[in-house]
Amino acid sequence: MLTRHQDPILAIATAPGRGSVGIVRISGRAIAPLMRAIVGRVLRPREATYLPFPDRQGVPIDHGLALFFPGPHSFTGEDVLELQGHGGPVVLQLLLARCLEAAAQPDIETGIACLEGLRVARPGEFTERAFLNDKIDLAQAEAIADLIDASTEAAARSATQSLSGAFSQKIHALRDALIQLRMLVEATLDFPEEEIDFLQKADAKGQLGRLQEALRTLMQQASQGALLREGIRVVIAGQPNAGKSSLLNALAGAELAIVTPIAGTTRDKVQETIQIQGVPIHIVDTAGLRLSEDAVEKIGIARAWDAIEGADAVLFLHDLTRIADTDYIAADAAIAQTLVEKLAKTVQVIDVWNKVDTASAIAPQSGITLSAKTGHGLDVLRSALLQTAGWQATTDGVFIARERHLQALRRVAAHLDAADAHLMQRGQSLDLLAEELRLGQNALSEITGEFSSDDLLGVIFSKFCIGK
Repeated sequence: MLTRHQDPILAIATAPGRGSVGIVRISGRAIAPLMRAIVGRVLRPREATYLPFPDRQGVPIDHGLALFFPGPHSFTGEDVLELQGHGGPVVLQLLLARCLEAAAQPDIETGIACLEGLRVARPGEFTERAFLNDKIDLAQAEAIADLIDASTEAAARSATQSLSGAFSQKIHALRDALIQLRMLVEATLDFPEEEIDFLQKADAKGQLGRLQEALRTLMQQASQGALLREGIRVVIAGQPNAGKSSLLNALAGAELAIVTPIAGTTRDKVQETIQIQGVPIHIVDTAGLRLSEDAVEKIGIARAWDAIEGADAVLFLHDLTRIADTDYIAADAAIAQTLVEKLAKTVQVIDVWNKVDTASAIAPQSGITLSAKTGHGLDVLRSALLQTAGWQATTDGVFIARERHLQALRRVAAHLDAADAHLMQRGQSLDLLAEELRLGQNALSEITGEFSSDDLLGVIFSKFCIGK
């Protein structure tokens, strides 16, 4: 009996909606009988064949290309059949239904069902099959989804790096070095009576130090890759009429938010994603922060504070033309105090002094001075946002990474630090040293999927699009 991971599967592999081309993809073991039922012949491997796709009565549903990729030399490692027709939703649904119908029909040669158990694939199941059949590892599988979802050119190039195996190769190199060190430690545990000190002779301390240095470099590259994938969430906050909506429009290069001289124009959050040197910056414009009796504005202000508390960085916008207004300065000070109370210490608040083009006053030395209207100072602000995100100018060797990868690498670092402490103690600590190295190895293997749970796989692949 076939397991869930062995059932033959099919899905529409192209995005929903109308298009010039639509693809129905089938993957399973021994799908030649189904091929005969759908297109009337067994196709030559990896050769596109133009032919009709008939229904059960022989009337063509569509005409298009059929391609057959026999396993294990296919994306999933199983036999794969792709039907490439026109991209109308109705046509593709008819082809999908025809495949399911044909799978249940008796094969003309064997008399048994053409492809028993054929079902519609779950999201990400084709890529999951590729992982389970050792065509790709888990980090490469995730890179496929990241390449599809990439919002900037730099993110796409980094995802391609990971998909090619660059990230996995780094992980494997670290794991191999860690295994070598484990062998030395466990040899010492197995032969304690030997006069030769295996660890000292093999420079175990030096090996561990080099492992830690290589891990630090990898963590830096991975954090840059995670930044390209996730970006940072930046909230523009401040009193009404400080120019928050104008700043959003200036950074986005489009009139996204309504700008008027009337205080309280912005009643809800307005969000836009921009990119600076390939890094996605998710900017949120919020309602002006003040005491208000207006019911709608109060809701907007509450949402503004919610957005602020979920930010990676806050641009606290000040109106330079009102710097001499004691009531305005007092309100700014109250907002600043609330920001300190509500935000974690890791969230950076950047003071931004706006309207330098019309102000007669000189801005305080702290913060950034700009004009959202003329664009003066915007480049300084962009650089400050990149610095806040921790971005480095060069992307050489950067591969896409996820928070899951960073967490695993942090655990590896903690285990290696603990191993270093045990190595210094020696004696009875050698068994603890071996255990820390084993745990570090397992954490590394989680990244590539060599040591993972079905629950983890379910979470990862469920976020893929259907047909991939």
